[in-house]
Amino acid sequence: MFATFVTFAFLAAALAPPYQPAPALAETAPVSSEDLQSLTVAGEYTNGVTRDAFSITDPPPPPSLAPAVGVPDPGTAQAIAYEMVVAKGWGANEFDCLVALWNRESHWNVYANNPSSGAYGIPQALPGNKMASAGADWATNPATQITWGLGYIAGRYSTPCGAWAHSEEVGWY
Repeated sequence: MFATFVTFAFLAAALAPPYQPAPALAETAPVSSEDLQSLTVAGEYTNGVTRDAFSITDPPPPPSLAPAVGVPDPGTAQAIAYEMVVAKGWGANEFDCLVALWNRESHWNVYANNPSSGAYGIPQALPGNKMASAGADWATNPATQITWGLGYIAGRYSTPCGAWAHSEEVGWY
């Protein structure tokens, strides 16, 4: 008997519609003519809308991808790079990104060597002898290293700022 009662109770519960609370009735406030918008279309265009006070300002300029560095002294690796960047048609902001990138990588040291990875030179080519494609003096000549490095950046990231952004995001370029 108990089993029959439980079976019928289970079936009755399964077939009954689920409990749904009664929907709440929303209260609405009366609308006055002062709350409505108006627009005059003929002739001049006017808008009779009133609003709370607010102001619109221009957004601040986006932050530079890298700090500005200016034009380096002649004879330095950065001066060589500056001339090459300008010759490629890249702007001063691209040079700023390049300086920041290679400051991080090698501090512009033509002999910089990373013993754990084998990266070498100003652009930290991996392996260093990749730069031989830019000249046989790749191990000692900053111009050769910079030439190779700018070609690598252009081919992989389009611009020095593209390489800098990638380096900022993942820690390498």
